[in-house]
Amino acid sequence: MINHSKSWPFELARNILKTINNKLPEKGYVLFCTGYGPSGLPHIGTYCEVVRTKMVQHAFETLSGMPTKLMVISDDMDGLRKIPGNIPNATSLEQHLQKPLTAVPDPFGIERSYGEYMNAQCKEFLDKFGFEYEFKSATDLYKNGVYDQFLIKMLKKYDEIMNIMLPTLGEERQKTYSPFLPICPYTGKVLYVPITDIDVEKATISYIDESTQKEVIIPVTGGHCKLQWKPDFGMRWAALDVDFEMYGKDHLANSKIYTKICKTIGGKAPAQFFYEMFLDEEGKKISKSKGNGITIGEWLTYAPIESLAFYMYQSPQKAKKLFFDVIPKSVDEYISFIQKFHNSSDEEKTDNPVWHVHFGNVPSHNLYGISFNLLLNLACACNPEDKHVLWGFIKQYASEATPENSLLLDELSTYAVRYYEDFIKPNKKYKKASPEDIQLLEIIKKDLQNLDSDCDAEDIQKVFYHVGKNSQYENLREFFKMVYEVLLGQTQGPRLGSFVKLYGIDRTIQMIDSVI
Repeated sequence: MINHSKSWPFELARNILKTINNKLPEKGYVLFCTGYGPSGLPHIGTYCEVVRTKMVQHAFETLSGMPTKLMVISDDMDGLRKIPGNIPNATSLEQHLQKPLTAVPDPFGIERSYGEYMNAQCKEFLDKFGFEYEFKSATDLYKNGVYDQFLIKMLKKYDEIMNIMLPTLGEERQKTYSPFLPICPYTGKVLYVPITDIDVEKATISYIDESTQKEVIIPVTGGHCKLQWKPDFGMRWAALDVDFEMYGKDHLANSKIYTKICKTIGGKAPAQFFYEMFLDEEGKKISKSKGNGITIGEWLTYAPIESLAFYMYQSPQKAKKLFFDVIPKSVDEYISFIQKFHNSSDEEKTDNPVWHVHFGNVPSHNLYGISFNLLLNLACACNPEDKHVLWGFIKQYASEATPENSLLLDELSTYAVRYYEDFIKPNKKYKKASPEDIQLLEIIKKDLQNLDSDCDAEDIQKVFYHVGKNSQYENLREFFKMVYEVLLGQTQGPRLGSFVKLYGIDRTIQMIDSVI
């Protein structure tokens, strides 16, 4: 079943096997890598990249049986370009602009540096979601000599590296560009200065100090220099022998540069995969600085983390809207695939998204046929203060259901109340029923009264279907829209048979009476 799985993580796993020639690398494991920019807190994009990489890692382990490792690299040697607006003691950092993040004091007063504080936040973030990984600091990799051998190779291939980089730059930038960025021995700042001389034998570079106009000679090893970000990408691949890395579409144009640099210094480029960017509700690219998207904390306020992982799994190379209105659909699709998984053959299971969301260990949930959207519409009808109100209806609908034997249903009830309060209730807008609409509601009421109390949801659905079919509305969609707008104050809603069964026929009749 595994060899024939068409899911994208398995397709990538097969590509990784091809890249490593179906042999375990000499280092003894297959390395999956992902990067973290510690200038700001970890965010939903951080989770996205790591969870997708873990999906590929798990598919590869299942397919190959080879040992693997996930490494998260923090680019904490980058210079502090600007001071974030949401930190304490912001003015105290002005004198530290352009210094490596691990050389900037921690404004929160917790860690030794700003970079180390953000690294700790990243590790806490990843630990919260149960990821297994090895965390590496770029500062440590530079200073502890891990990169030294490959920095020297970069120096030896300096002209070749420049020939790769210069055609990608503008005319003015070409005049001052160097792949090496010296760390000023006097100010500690990352310098973007022209290199006046290189000495391969001594592994040093020279530049002119702006304040003294004297030449400064420093080693390229031991953390005295760092690389520009594009050469750094390719050098890191070679130095760590990375076997797989995915990145956002904004890196796609530069991926050939990373690969060329990696190969130029004797490395083997990893298998790669790009994912599309996220869009806000207006279709604009989400920006951390603009705050025009949804945070992971906000998603977790209204839905379980598995629904987010499920959303991340879907079509990763298509631009995706990432805003609050995608949450209910994602939750219900996740639930639907959970149910399909346990009713499918072994051959079909690895093509089911939830196999990848749960890394093969897919739980079983009994939701008694209740969807998240159904809970939201129940909340819309009864205006609950908390989940216990919803449970009053749930227990009438399915007497055997309890919060203890359906933990997910209990969680969803809490999420539904929150989502209703924050997004549905403020936007409810009831339509005033026309005389013709009132006639239709009278017929619905009469037909509901004629149903047996133990009828099923399908019997109730038929009532609405037949009334709508014989109504003045040209199509059923418009008829159901009228029912939703008049009874629930929204333009769309649940399958009415299921909703009325859960809410109760008598209460639905009372709702109709209030309109009539």
